[in-house]
Amino acid sequence: MTVQHRRLGAHGALVSNLCLGTMNFGWVTDEKESFKIMDRALELGINFFDTADVYGWTVEHGTTEEIIGRWLAQGGGRRDAVILATKVYNPVTRKSNRPEPNADGRSLSAVKIKRHCEASLRRLQTDWIDLYQMHHVDHSCPWDEAWQGFSSLVQQGKVVYVGSSNFAGWDIATGCQEAARRGMTGLVSEQSLYNLNARTIELEVIPACRHYGLGLIPWSPLAGGLLGGALGKAQAGRRMEENFVKRLEKDRSRLEQYEALCKELGDEPGAVALAWLLHNPTVTAPIIGPRTLEQLEDAVRATEIVLSEDVLKQLDEIFPGPGGEAPEAYAW
Repeated sequence: MTVQHRRLGAHGALVSNLCLGTMNFGWVTDEKESFKIMDRALELGINFFDTADVYGWTVEHGTTEEIIGRWLAQGGGRRDAVILATKVYNPVTRKSNRPEPNADGRSLSAVKIKRHCEASLRRLQTDWIDLYQMHHVDHSCPWDEAWQGFSSLVQQGKVVYVGSSNFAGWDIATGCQEAARRGMTGLVSEQSLYNLNARTIELEVIPACRHYGLGLIPWSPLAGGLLGGALGKAQAGRRMEENFVKRLEKDRSRLEQYEALCKELGDEPGAVALAWLLHNPTVTAPIIGPRTLEQLEDAVRATEIVLSEDVLKQLDEIFPGPGGEAPEAYAW
């Protein structure tokens, strides 16, 4: 297996070309299995771990960060071996918290950025966050205030880099320009929904990332499992949720062509979907979210797949994108 390390966009940090997403830890995957997955990820060369302050969902917000914190606390050089990313923006409800509008709402206010960072540091049992990401854009909060909040954390050594997630192209441009006016590094990465079946960001987000030097970190690279051999699994009688079955039926024609092509290539559909992303020079690392060790091993196989120009063309025909980049995609 050949996990490689790439620059985070145009910036200096080297991260693995697969990012370990931890969203399932604590409520789908138990702590013992989560520890095994993180240990194995390091053995495989994956040094880029992504989480968020709200992960833990049905158990409690922050549960996932706590699991990662206990894993890091074991020592053995774990903290220094990882580029650790987490996020701020959403409400974080905890049993120990009293109701408070800044914590209970969605925003990027300076007070929220400070408080939520401190809370994440406690749960993660670390002194610093390598990549602190805005989980969504906050159009009601001035950039002056948001950058003040992040700048303070950087100056204190609690945050190294700042990234975005779910931003539009013009949000990326605005954030970078506002940071430049203050002599700041600005955004180093964007985490967006991107996969063969969801290519809208090719219009403006990818060009913005390329122009400003952001590393692109696609989330849901397998379209929530749709690109992971869903038809084959359905034929094998695997139980699937009603909403997923509806999505599968909606895209059945494309998926039939896709899974037939993967069979012809001799590769698993999920690995091909990841490999397609890795062929994009703007992509730094797709986020994989394994629930088991087996799923982690399967995902890493994608790093060995080289897709020919002919195969890439066939994939474009099965899953056509928006037609290129804006404005040429829809204008002359």
